Amino acid sequence: MLERKYFQAFVAFAGCNVILAIAAAALCAFIAPAAAGSGIPEVKAYLNGIDAHSILAPSTLFVKIFGSIFGVAAGFVVGKEGPMVHTGSCIANLLGQGGSRKYHLTWKWLRYFKNDRDRRDLITCGAASGVAAAFRAPVGGVLFALEEVASWWRSALLWRVFFTTAVVAVVLRSLIEFCQSGKCGLFGQGGLIMFDVNSATPRYSTTDLLVIILLGILGGAFGSLYNYFVDKVLRTYSIINERGPGSKILLVASISLLTSCCFYGLPWFARCIPCPVGLEEDCPTIGRSGNYKSFQCPPGHYNDLASLLLNTNDDVIRNLLSSGDEEFHLSTLLVCFVAVYCLGIITYGIAIPSGLFIPVILAGASYGRLIGTLLGSFLDLDAGLFALLGAASFLGGTMRMTVSICVILLELTNNLLMLPLIMLVLLISKTVADCFNKGVYDQIVKMKGLPYMEAHPEPYMKHLAASDVVSGPLITFSGVEKVGNIIHALKLTKHNGFPVIDEPPFSDAAELCGLVLRSHLLVLLKGNKFTKQRVSSGSAILRTFHAFDFAKPGSGKGLKLEDLDIKEEEMESYVDLHPITNTSPYTVVETMSLAKAAVLFRELGLRHLCVVPKTPGRPPVVGILTRHDFVPEHILGLYPHINRHK
Repeated sequence: MLERKYFQAFVAFAGCNVILAIAAAALCAFIAPAAAGSGIPEVKAYLNGIDAHSILAPSTLFVKIFGSIFGVAAGFVVGKEGPMVHTGSCIANLLGQGGSRKYHLTWKWLRYFKNDRDRRDLITCGAASGVAAAFRAPVGGVLFALEEVASWWRSALLWRVFFTTAVVAVVLRSLIEFCQSGKCGLFGQGGLIMFDVNSATPRYSTTDLLVIILLGILGGAFGSLYNYFVDKVLRTYSIINERGPGSKILLVASISLLTSCCFYGLPWFARCIPCPVGLEEDCPTIGRSGNYKSFQCPPGHYNDLASLLLNTNDDVIRNLLSSGDEEFHLSTLLVCFVAVYCLGIITYGIAIPSGLFIPVILAGASYGRLIGTLLGSFLDLDAGLFALLGAASFLGGTMRMTVSICVILLELTNNLLMLPLIMLVLLISKTVADCFNKGVYDQIVKMKGLPYMEAHPEPYMKHLAASDVVSGPLITFSGVEKVGNIIHALKLTKHNGFPVIDEPPFSDAAELCGLVLRSHLLVLLKGNKFTKQRVSSGSAILRTFHAFDFAKPGSGKGLKLEDLDIKEEEMESYVDLHPITNTSPYTVVETMSLAKAAVLFRELGLRHLCVVPKTPGRPPVVGILTRHDFVPEHILGLYPHINRHK
């Protein structure tokens, strides 16, 4: 560009972007497809009790780190914040399962965390630390974990998450001090407070408040529309991505080329602006970072649109939040908003790690500053502060978070005087957007088909009983069961829990003994501790196993049915299931309201809920409820004529 070789500059710019984009897409397509996207919906689903395939595996962690680096470097309209939440959760999961046997990284002392509650707590801490590291906002990370990702919260978890984010802040501060000399590239610029760039004092009048209310309404409308289009684009991309890795990489390369064309082509339509007098920094900026990009302008001038489109994300946000009304033309802000809004929609969903925070902040700050500049003569509030409120309104409209976003923005900008206005605009934008659709992460969870359980049951559930949604046929085992019957049941179904029924001579009448898990059955059958007669062997059988044999497997899957070596003559033998049976499973009476059963299921974090008969003389178990039985699609499929709003 400095030598006026514009075509060669575009080829170099677009070529580098496409190469980096293909590298990120190849990692996702061939190594870890689960690493594509933000990762926050998957972490949110995991903490709700949904263990989807490979979402926290070591391979996903590797691809998330390097794919995010390549994706951001390729110039996509994506952020690193969502992937960092996923990265923190993957690291926590790796520690929680004692390492990885597959990659020969194991630590025995970490196995003490190998239980569901401690692992869930660690992953919650990991998600919070990701936000704290990405935004340098430790308190915001705690509140993000509380408000958005965690389904279960308790006081002990609060201080653990707070301690984790405090450690993140200390480590970040140490690294920033080390990097002050410029040894680490752009890392560390801005210190712990990244966007403390506006020196204007927030003074506002009634007119300002009316405009801020309008900004909140616009944020809610734009946010709900953004979520609608993201949902449609994701569904379209899912069809393309199903065709294989080649289609994924081709789609990524196409979006990369389109993004490069927009970012390089649009600044040609912008006018050159003379550099302001008395600046401390260079104008025009020479190098990769700065506020005043020369582009095609003569010496002493800068291209304001190039300063927004051909810059690092952090510098663009600093530009938009800076004080003053004359730095950007109205047309520049409008073009920037439309470009970032549209490119953000079509970029999210391609096979690269990508976050939504940065595109949303950029688009919101653009229209916020646009309104602040347009009405500047009637307002007391600075245009840069309107950019901050615009970012808050768009974040509230898309993600539907309030407290955590408010604190994150305050920690980012160090402007406590803006607290009442940020609170107001977040509440308005969330209220408006909730009238149209759900938050973007909730929509993605639903689109992926994950059976996420909401905190409150659907209204129509109070008209149904627990037995109304039990799906069959029910498969049960006796307390001492024939090996062949267990093998047949495991082959026939994919159920993960089976009721165990005690019958004479082991009890006076048929009664529910408890619940046995599929994984425990496989471990027991692998041990080949069978008997020829149908007799109870007691707890002595457990002495041949180690406690960790029955622990939940890590990312490397546990035993499979194909791993068993059962001989033909052993199929007629018997095995005692009493030692591995949970003899105190949660049960509900068949007449209990489905709404109450749903609350019980979610609040206790259950995987199986046994439904027992109300009257004696019937089989001791009516059925088993799992989270799939509470999903609206399942219930409305059984009762299509039910009014879902009553």
